[in-house]
Amino acid sequence: MMGTPFIHDMGEGFLSAEAIADPPPFERARAAVVYCGVARQMVQGLKYQDRTDLAPWMGRWMMRAGRELMEEAEVIVPVPLHWRRFFKRQFNQSAELGRALSQLSAVPFRPSALRRVKLTRQQVGLERREREENVRAAFQVPPEMEIEIAGRRVLLVDDVYTTGATARSASKALRKAGAGAVDVLTFARVLPGDFRPDDSATI
Repeated sequence: MMGTPFIHDMGEGFLSAEAIADPPPFERARAAVVYCGVARQMVQGLKYQDRTDLAPWMGRWMMRAGRELMEEAEVIVPVPLHWRRFFKRQFNQSAELGRALSQLSAVPFRPSALRRVKLTRQQVGLERREREENVRAAFQVPPEMEIEIAGRRVLLVDDVYTTGATARSASKALRKAGAGAVDVLTFARVLPGDFRPDDSATI
């Protein structure tokens, strides 16, 4: 469900304590790599150094890791930036990954299906609860885009899954607008024991 790796194989259908204690609004979450080493350098290169050429490579890794999600996806929606942040950066790293996945799979790509309506603080440096509050009600599906997701299985794409706050908030907005189901696919994942709010390298 959450895609959290276990030390041992716990068998099919086993749920983590995290998923049982606080069920997410999405059905499944997968990530291609653990957020460390070269993977961290790739994420930061894409996000902060305009290395959009990395997106197709990262997309291929995501395709392999999320094969079952890709096979069932009916539409790909990236986690959006607020328009002010987009204007400053000129591109959205999650949209670059979503576009690459769409080109590799032919699943329709709808970058405008989800809008960030709240200018949130950067998540870097925020505690887990602060991250949740920061992105609460931050997303909305524009009325004219509801037809694109109504009743469909949406694949929500982002670069890094850290605490899941962003994925949860975005998934809630998609479900509220009528999405039949939401799965989450990211390039990297910060393992629960590795999360450090004061670590500037943790996105």
